[in-house]
Amino acid sequence: MSRVSPKVLALLGALTLVWGTNWPLFRIALDELPVFTFRTLVLSSAVIMLTTILLVRRESFAVPKGKWPALILASAMNIGIWNIATSLAVLYIPSGHASVLAYTMPLWVAVLGFVVFGQKLTGRLLAAIAIGAGAVAALMIPNFQSYASAPLGLFWGLLAGFCWAVGTFVVKRTNWSGMGLSLTFWQVLITLPPIALGALVFDGLPTHWPSAQALAATIYTGAIPMALGTATWFTLVKLLPAQVAALSSIAIPIVAIVSGILMLNEPLSTLQAVAIGSTVIALWLALVPGRQR
Repeated sequence: MSRVSPKVLALLGALTLVWGTNWPLFRIALDELPVFTFRTLVLSSAVIMLTTILLVRRESFAVPKGKWPALILASAMNIGIWNIATSLAVLYIPSGHASVLAYTMPLWVAVLGFVVFGQKLTGRLLAAIAIGAGAVAALMIPNFQSYASAPLGLFWGLLAGFCWAVGTFVVKRTNWSGMGLSLTFWQVLITLPPIALGALVFDGLPTHWPSAQALAATIYTGAIPMALGTATWFTLVKLLPAQVAALSSIAIPIVAIVSGILMLNEPLSTLQAVAIGSTVIALWLALVPGRQR
């Protein structure tokens, strides 16, 4: 495996911080907003941000001929089902537990890559996957009892991770010639109408105006983590092998845990500490090449 460039490492670090520190903000917003309403506002903010950047930079909105089917599938997997599945998961289990299940995505990428596409797994990558799985297990162990009493939460959380893995392969294996930021724009825009419909069906029309704090958390989530973070993720998917890009995401729930400790005074358990250490080792194995003989 070739050495990962400083540019890619910088993008990875920025994405990990932006997506990881965003999880505590979900709690602030969801204390006042229903899930689908929150998602609708987040996607709307993302569309406004992406449209503004594309217009300022005078980038094309055009979609290459013949790419609409792949674009719709990527949108459904990466953003549509992800938002719906994680939203349904938090109806049955705590949102933090749902996020851990959703970030089993790297394991699904490894399985799909091997079974469907015949991709080889190096010893280092296998070790990284195994240790990463151990980190996820360490985060899940304290919550097995709640999963047993809420199997639908377990199902929806794992479905989110699986669909994200499928979407990662769609983006990776499609030639999006001429599409830069517009790839993210179209995926978010395509997803907005069904999520907004879900808000009307499940949440109904808003009955009150959220506080400035909740509104700020919602707008920030759409403008930065959803719009710019998602665009950064698709850039990483294009630059890295699918398995390595996927493994890079396992650091995000760890940052979310640390953010929760610092921002919300949440406790740090021994298993969480083990998970943090395991994640560091897994990322080192995945991103740092071994010695050449």
